[in-house]
Amino acid sequence: MSKNHFESILRCCPEYAQTGAIDELRANDYGRLDRLNHVYLDYTGGGLYSDSQIERHNHLLRTHVFGNPHSHNPTSEEMTGLVERARRRVLEFFSAPADEYVAIFTANASAALKLVGESYPFGPGGRYLLTFDNHNSVNGVREFARARGAEIRYAGIRLPDLRVDEGELVTALEAGPRGGPSLFAYPAQSNFSGVQHPLEWIGRARQLGWDVLLDAAAFVPTNRLDLSRWKPDFVTLSFYKLFGYPTGVGCLLARYEALRRLRRPWFAGGTITVASVQGDRYFMADGSAAFEDGTPDYLNIPAVEFGLEHLERVGMDLIHSRVTCLTRALLKGLSGMRHGNGRELVRIYGPLDTEMRGGTVTMNLYDAAGGMIDHREVEAAAAREGISIRTGCFCNPGGGEVALGITPEELSGCFTQQEVEESKRFTVDDFRSCVAGKGSGAVRVSVGVVSNASDVERLLGFVSGFAG
Repeated sequence: MSKNHFESILRCCPEYAQTGAIDELRANDYGRLDRLNHVYLDYTGGGLYSDSQIERHNHLLRTHVFGNPHSHNPTSEEMTGLVERARRRVLEFFSAPADEYVAIFTANASAALKLVGESYPFGPGGRYLLTFDNHNSVNGVREFARARGAEIRYAGIRLPDLRVDEGELVTALEAGPRGGPSLFAYPAQSNFSGVQHPLEWIGRARQLGWDVLLDAAAFVPTNRLDLSRWKPDFVTLSFYKLFGYPTGVGCLLARYEALRRLRRPWFAGGTITVASVQGDRYFMADGSAAFEDGTPDYLNIPAVEFGLEHLERVGMDLIHSRVTCLTRALLKGLSGMRHGNGRELVRIYGPLDTEMRGGTVTMNLYDAAGGMIDHREVEAAAAREGISIRTGCFCNPGGGEVALGITPEELSGCFTQQEVEESKRFTVDDFRSCVAGKGSGAVRVSVGVVSNASDVERLLGFVSGFAG
């Protein structure tokens, strides 16, 4: 890392000097990054695990004998104790009162969202309200709502910052439920633009009779979520987004009161107290057991506790401060890039400051004639330089459509043609041909727990290489 670049970060964010402990952590616990000379800038796609997490988990597995927790033999009892301890640690990490919230282990955030969607009592008179800015797993819940006759409504987002049109949202919230259970869903932080949406919406929506589903997957890796203060009915997240390992465990945090209103459309091993073939009856278990289908990923669940403890040792406030500083440096460096003829090289989608935004920066690059450079070319060039970034629309079509200026009319024409050609499978290439000239995706870089000034410097140097 050059001294000049380090000093430029300090000028735009003096707090960076107080985050030096993260550099020591990187050297000791993530040394493979620098040994391999790799720049990892895809933290919104997945976090990185530390050496110490893996060592603790390996030691646990090597020194114990564990069995399926659905029994009372010694190996099962010991495993049950570790699973329940991890469950308690999850509640503690998010300051969730144990008498108000339950932690339900799932495969990932998408599986947690599906649990809510398939079990929520949608019906005629009910509503599903969500924002344009949502992950596809949140958008997908609309199909459960649609199938049961509930009304579906989206609140739009506006350029250039890609923040939700709050007036439109408030109008939709104040219209309220119409005689049926109604669910409002939104992300605490956009996985497309990095925009952070107000947590104050939770209390306002609940006062107006809505249940609230908060997608926290992109928010919690670098921000505190205090569930003793904010009271969403459902929170979904993936642990690999926070600390990289394990990759097969996520969580649904649910208020007991809201959980009791859910109705599973089926039952499975582990979810019932009694089921009968001849009697043709079944009786669901209480709490988390009713929602953890089959055998949980019991050998990996203890690693969740190790990951949470790792983040606590680093300090969430320290991580947040480091990420904010690096994001500010990225925004400043990228937004100032120009070609020799004065045309902009980079167009950023979302806020150009760090007020109410996280460490995700999404953009497209343009050539000196003003033409968009294909994001796939940018990703391929980054890979050759040992830089991991992500491109596409990041499973957030609403954010991508608005950012790229794709209109409802264009989409309607595109999908109508698909209906005419029913035998033809609709592909990404088909979509690209429908929106030719506007682009079908973007370039996303995201910083996280052990990102440093050198990572930012190399990314900025890489992008500047496209200037003509």
